[in-house]
Amino acid sequence: MDVVMEGLEIVTLVNSVVIPISLFFIMMGMGLSLVVNDFKRVLKFPKAVGIGLTNQLIMLPIIGFLLANIMPLSPEYAVGVMLLVLCPGGTTSNLFTYLAKGDVALSVTMTAIASVITVFTIPVVLSYSLIHFMGAGSEFQLPVVKTMITLILLTIVPISIGMIIKRFAPKIAEKSQVYVSRFGVVFLAFLVLFLVYVQRDIIVGSFIEVGPVSLLLNVSTMALGYYTSKWFGLNLAQRTSVTLEVGLQNSTLSIFMALTLLSSYPMSVTPAIYTLIMFLTAGILVRVFSAKYNKRKRSEVESSVLAARRL
Repeated sequence: MDVVMEGLEIVTLVNSVVIPISLFFIMMGMGLSLVVNDFKRVLKFPKAVGIGLTNQLIMLPIIGFLLANIMPLSPEYAVGVMLLVLCPGGTTSNLFTYLAKGDVALSVTMTAIASVITVFTIPVVLSYSLIHFMGAGSEFQLPVVKTMITLILLTIVPISIGMIIKRFAPKIAEKSQVYVSRFGVVFLAFLVLFLVYVQRDIIVGSFIEVGPVSLLLNVSTMALGYYTSKWFGLNLAQRTSVTLEVGLQNSTLSIFMALTLLSSYPMSVTPAIYTLIMFLTAGILVRVFSAKYNKRKRSEVESSVLAARRL
């Protein structure tokens, strides 16, 4: 009995304390890389930012909603899909964009703007999703105003603190940013392992049910990001950023909402399984985009050498 209680206390501690505090520091880490001019980039490069944000804030939720209705999912797992698509970007997408030699400034700008906007869209759309998938009389109720306040405290506030540090102590911000970004990825991996352990009795069945929709969602949104940015004439670095921003979601925030705001482990399963899949596909894309970048650079160098020889 004592062992069971001790286990419950650990789970409660992780859900109510560890996850919110860690999420706060992860979002503050994003702020450490931001300056006011990043938000002005919308006016300087409206096409690239506009394509990315349209995909993130409009197309991503639509695709998620369609898949959640079409695929044979339990109501909790369907809500988990909506939690994912309502939380685009995150520090993970910024890190993978850097590794893939994409436009990191564009990636950070999209993540920052989406983080501010979704504070107000998440509670409204998620409330509708709960009614749609769980039923009007469901035990899962989401107080919209309280949820907005919680999201402000865990996104806008820490991002603002990070930006203040960046403004007045740039050297500290630069040194800390790398560690905070790595912490975000490591913590997300820990969070997935934690959920797998807690849900170990049903994880195989859950993966069979949620795996296909997670893979389909991930691949389709990455394809959406890549081809829309290609059709609108964005360069390779920008296409890389948009592709990863649309395909990599803020799983930490999704899991936080499932566990803390909705107190539902089943709803956190979809973001956890999606995380495993998106790490795999993002790793593949990093190799693909890096190879394209290196090939283009070699081609540019060779062209420069040939031009110099003609002189």
